[in-house]
Amino acid sequence: MGRKQHRVTLIPGDGTGPELCGVVKDVLRAAGVRIVWDAVEAGGGVVEKYGTPLPSHVLDSIRRTHVALKGPITTPIGTGFRSVNVALRRELDLYASVRPCRSYVGLGSRYRPIDVVLIRENTEDLYAGVEFAAGSREAEQIVAMGAGKIAAHSAISIKPISAKATKRIARYAFEFALTHKRRKVTAVTKANIMKFTDGLFLEVARKVATSYEGTIEYEECLVDSMCLQLVQQPEFYDVILLPNLYGDILSDLCAGLVGGLGMAPGANMGESDAVFEAAHGSAPSLKGLNKANPTALLLSAALMLDHLDERNAAQRLREAIADVIREGKALTFDLGGTAGTCEMGYAVIEKLVRSC
Repeated sequence: MGRKQHRVTLIPGDGTGPELCGVVKDVLRAAGVRIVWDAVEAGGGVVEKYGTPLPSHVLDSIRRTHVALKGPITTPIGTGFRSVNVALRRELDLYASVRPCRSYVGLGSRYRPIDVVLIRENTEDLYAGVEFAAGSREAEQIVAMGAGKIAAHSAISIKPISAKATKRIARYAFEFALTHKRRKVTAVTKANIMKFTDGLFLEVARKVATSYEGTIEYEECLVDSMCLQLVQQPEFYDVILLPNLYGDILSDLCAGLVGGLGMAPGANMGESDAVFEAAHGSAPSLKGLNKANPTALLLSAALMLDHLDERNAAQRLREAIADVIREGKALTFDLGGTAGTCEMGYAVIEKLVRSC
């Protein structure tokens, strides 16, 4: 049981975010963890109030507490503010995305057992946001530099990969494997085609891997082959190291193998700060209906407890979630049940109370 008091920033978010965060707060209280929450507003619902979906006080709070639990936040598509999630990672230098994907008895997945962790570089690649509109001066200059390889009037997106950022994320992946008693790291790229960008990522990953020879196994795989391998034989993989875009795509693929995004927790880690969040979106159509699956955010909270050195509470929480899923009596509709968000949360609380 946690005796230490922790101060944590809480970002309830949009859509189903506030109700999911409410359940998580109740569950963590039942787990015996003492948390003082600093609740702050962010997302589409606060633009009129603050003029931005990411007010400065949100970043200020995280820089004070160094830890945040974030509910899902709506991301505009195509126009407007680029992304609250991306902005948080950039402003706080949250360079490592950690996405565990584990199968659970009771979900009826065709794949089992699965227990992989995706480590995704969070700051570079095509998500760095360096783009030029079709017909812009910059885009036309790049088209001209392509010497006929790029169609006229193309929109252009630039993919930066640096040795510095790659070394940092590769070391994080190997240290994660050591700390969590994992056996293997698999680096995933498309270096056979993108020889300079993905090639650099692979070159640096190989160098980092040499420091762990004899301790952590290292292998490489092309991203298209990895998609095939994960569907055919996911049990062969352990820790998967990826650049930003591939990491985003394969995170969803792996979530699909274990029951969907409702089962996919996440953490964004930096040198000083950490933000824990579910992989799924805000699901505004489910807002206020008590239907959203709280599992992903609960599992994200378990990652947060590990980070806060509340490992006993984190393990008890994971076991309680696994017990509820295995029994199948209090599952939300996306998991094949009829229970509501709160009912599933109450079932987890009941398991936690019994484990005390």
